[in-house]
Amino acid sequence: MADQRVVVTGMGLASPLGNDLRTVRDALVEGRHGIGPVPHWTGFEGVRSRIGGLVRDVDVGFVSRKHLRAMGRVAELAAAATKDAVEMAGLSEDLLRSGRVALFYGSTDGSTKAAEDYYGRLYTTRSYDGLLASSYLKFMSHTCAANLASIFGVTGRVVPICSACTSASQSIGEAYWSIRSGREVAAVAGGAEESHFTVAGVFDLMLATSQRYNDRPECTPRPFDRDRDGLILSEGAGTLVLESYDHARARGAEIYAEIVGFGSNCDGGHLTSPSPAGMAEAMRRALESARLSPDDVDYVNAHATGTDVGDVAESRATYEVMGGEIPISSTKSYTGHTLGGCGAIESIFCILMLREGFYPPTRTLENVDARCAPLAYLMGEVRTARPRRIMNNNFAFGGINTSLIFAKV
Repeated sequence: MADQRVVVTGMGLASPLGNDLRTVRDALVEGRHGIGPVPHWTGFEGVRSRIGGLVRDVDVGFVSRKHLRAMGRVAELAAAATKDAVEMAGLSEDLLRSGRVALFYGSTDGSTKAAEDYYGRLYTTRSYDGLLASSYLKFMSHTCAANLASIFGVTGRVVPICSACTSASQSIGEAYWSIRSGREVAAVAGGAEESHFTVAGVFDLMLATSQRYNDRPECTPRPFDRDRDGLILSEGAGTLVLESYDHARARGAEIYAEIVGFGSNCDGGHLTSPSPAGMAEAMRRALESARLSPDDVDYVNAHATGTDVGDVAESRATYEVMGGEIPISSTKSYTGHTLGGCGAIESIFCILMLREGFYPPTRTLENVDARCAPLAYLMGEVRTARPRRIMNNNFAFGGINTSLIFAKV
């Protein structure tokens, strides 16, 4: 069978910028951010980062009480995003139950709040009395994938991908390969993450979080900037519906973008220190799978989180592969780092850029770090553009690298 074209027919998200496409598009164009105080972090000593990106007004009223008993916040965020994506795509219940639609979905963890409640009570009381078996369903690592399959009736393959900051981008990429090869006609793909003090504490211990701007959340994170001091931890979820081009056309679905390339690899080295060579190889693989040259890509949405080492490494990898003329920015300057959700949320941002003709600047970038490679960094005002193809990069602990290429249809 010849390779199938893979297109996007549905999108949904729950993000610090908002929970619908128009709201987040307007925020990117107008330079609004979603960073602010996180009240539930304040009761713990040693958590030095006090701000993050939270999702407001998540609607899970469509989920039955039976399902909600097995869902923590991360699964609720995933469900809200997926409902919008499935409805936008117009996927019928019969199609979802046909076995021809797969589900690829990830997160760094299950619900950390559910795990805290369960183990906290167990360690305090030294007894299993009063604990609920459904608690495990909330914090198991594949809680998002399992709950989504149950809620939406997916009977095809279900593939949970838990690779930290590349959970969503790997989910989208593997769904792309699956449809491209003809294994499925469609897939629901994405990722999610919930905010919790334990995650903030871990990144604090690694000296990776922003702390200098706790009283000025509008000033951080600062990807590529000389005065950056770390990442901002956020929550969110994003879901894409992918289909073969032929299947989408046959059922009359609206097509919002095409995925033309995906590359993924592993550094095979240090667990937390990124390798520019590994990052560069992922981009090369994406270009190769798309049969494109670097000049065929018009913009790069960088993973750039605002960490000291990561931004420098990524800039050098991007320069090595893409050269110094391509426009580049980091949308994490608007949302913070949504970890397992970022690959899908930022892919949606990229599709909005393709469809509506703009590039958002790195919101907080004022002085490019001299150690970063000489790229065409976007700063200041939003730029009007007519992009044909956009590359979206994400990188994770463990040296896992991903690169997706989206094209205008």
